[in-house]
Amino acid sequence: MLSFWRALLREAGLTGAARTRSADTTVPSREEQPVEPVEQVTEVPVPSPAPVGGAPTEPLSLPQERESLSQEREEAATRTVTGTAQAPVPTAGMRAASLERTLRSLVERLGTEHPDTITARNNLATKYAQMGRRQAAVQQFELTLAEAVAVFGEEHPRTEIIRENLAWAYEDAGRPADAAGQWEMLLRERERQFGSSDEDTVEARMRLAVCYRRSGRLDAAVAHYERAIEDVASTQRREELRLGLSAAQSMSGRYEDAIAQLRMVLAGRRRRLGKGHLDTLTVHHRLGRAYTQAGRPDDAAEVLRDAYRVALNSSGDPEVRRLTLRLRRDLAGAYNAAGRHREASALL
Repeated sequence: MLSFWRALLREAGLTGAARTRSADTTVPSREEQPVEPVEQVTEVPVPSPAPVGGAPTEPLSLPQERESLSQEREEAATRTVTGTAQAPVPTAGMRAASLERTLRSLVERLGTEHPDTITARNNLATKYAQMGRRQAAVQQFELTLAEAVAVFGEEHPRTEIIRENLAWAYEDAGRPADAAGQWEMLLRERERQFGSSDEDTVEARMRLAVCYRRSGRLDAAVAHYERAIEDVASTQRREELRLGLSAAQSMSGRYEDAIAQLRMVLAGRRRRLGKGHLDTLTVHHRLGRAYTQAGRPDDAAEVLRDAYRVALNSSGDPEVRRLTLRLRRDLAGAYNAAGRHREASALL
């Protein structure tokens, strides 16, 4: 079966590179490579969430290249002219200004509900998101979605692409409840068209679970994580979903269930990556902290001590060295909680 985006792109006549999003890890950064029209509207770019690996956090961020005004000034200051005059290198602000002019022109000539105007507004919103102008991006995506629904209908491929853009923009703006509303609609439509096991259906369910968790709807988050784990085909994606599930379970006080999920992920990563890999050590660290949360200081001390020893032997990577310092601190805390004060003192 065609994936959701491949089917949408074929039906809509759009082109774009689909990316793979990882589940819910620690720092969800996203990097997109959209087509960036300047004075001419071409297509609605397909959103491309970036991969995230490691410990659970919130994924995700819509902006791909955050360029600040100070960066733009620095770029302008460092440009040189040799011989004949050279055209300035366009900055993000210049590209946004060009897209704004395109949109104004199309609104004046064609109106707000013309397909070209809708595409131009989507492209401008995407550029705002790339620049970190989150509220402006949300406002433009909201207008774009309303216009797309009026012109194309709720189920049109272009409408669905814009809806996903808006969902990501809400997440990036710290509005998980609003993002959840969009992911709910996308999930229903993908299930209807492609079934629950399609990779894009699983993706929508995972994002919905993340947004439920961030907005405090923990039981709903757990239910969607569990369902996504059943439906996903990739072992690596299943691990990432288990990390998200463990975070939701911990937040709802289900510490033993969270520990069980982390133990499964740790065993899988040891087999796949080795015990000294950063991603494995990150989960090992989280397992030790989960034992602390569960009020099991002796188990926490044992797990954190093992992780700390492995990290000391694998500390060539700067990220592993930073993790080693956190493990040392948390191990000292676990020793103190277990009444092993002399061992704690030796680490501090």
